[in-house]
Amino acid sequence: MKLPSYSKHDKLLQIVVLPIVIGSVNWILIGEAYWQHANTFWLATLLTLAVSFENWLVNNYISLKLDQRFPGLEYYMRRAAWRYILCTISSCLHYLVLFAIYRYLPLPHFVADPIRLGFTLLFIVLIVLVVVFVYEGIHNFNHWAESRQEVDTLSKAQLQAQLDALRQQVNPHFLFNSLNSLISLISEDPRQAEIFAEELSTVYRYLLRSNEGPLTPLINELEFIRSYYQLLKTRYGDALRLEINIVPEAEVRQLPPLTLQLLIENAVKHNIILPDQPLTISLMSDAHHRLIISNNLQRKPSRALSNGVGLSNILTKYEMLGQPAPSVEDDGQEFRVVLSLV
Repeated sequence: MKLPSYSKHDKLLQIVVLPIVIGSVNWILIGEAYWQHANTFWLATLLTLAVSFENWLVNNYISLKLDQRFPGLEYYMRRAAWRYILCTISSCLHYLVLFAIYRYLPLPHFVADPIRLGFTLLFIVLIVLVVVFVYEGIHNFNHWAESRQEVDTLSKAQLQAQLDALRQQVNPHFLFNSLNSLISLISEDPRQAEIFAEELSTVYRYLLRSNEGPLTPLINELEFIRSYYQLLKTRYGDALRLEINIVPEAEVRQLPPLTLQLLIENAVKHNIILPDQPLTISLMSDAHHRLIISNNLQRKPSRALSNGVGLSNILTKYEMLGQPAPSVEDDGQEFRVVLSLV
């Protein structure tokens, strides 16, 4: 038969509290004779242990019923007050029974003294107050910890859902822009349009795989960017230049998928790209395991249309992943974004 347990700390508290209660109650009821006579000590200790253990079980049952009647932290004061009142009544009744057992047994060297009984009941009232306070503290802390864990779990699930939604936004956005470019090339240069379509299929295969995780190795992103650059070269030719200077140690680190593609796409979208005004995009790593993406500034006279999934998308991804936010620098001559590599 499984004994009722109000708290997972019951056994520990019994080990701590029961010896204190047994020794104190018998010293108050019996006096120094409790410690001086072995037969009195052992008989009184065993009887008090049995009564105290029974009292503990009854109080646990009361506590469990009160938890069912008054669940949650909002009923804290009402639950604690009822627990203290009922457990005090239960405990006083148990030790009145113990007093009666000592009196009618009779227990050697025990003298029934109402004054000693009164001090014993006062001690019980105080010890119940301490035990209820400790139990309520443990109960409320466990409830708070469980609630906090539920909140954290829900927050992580919400952030993951938002991150998944952001990743899903990138593919349609990229496809929409690429199809616009393809439509333009079909009428201008059918052969180039065919090459563009082949490169697009290669690049899009990577885009479909990129949603498998929140991070991807930099080396994979660089391989993709080289293919993506060839796709852009089909349209812009030598007017677009890409310089990559990454140390091998940085290539094994990670970053959110499609980060480089979004930055390069933004640079292409917002800058003039002409043979006599080439756009140069540079990718390099530094000694602090950061990735620096920069381009020379030659802004278009009219602001390019944007659906808002560029730099803000990258900033949000880093925030959701708990990583340092990328820094953005614009000195009028060069646009630079510095990313942390995980």
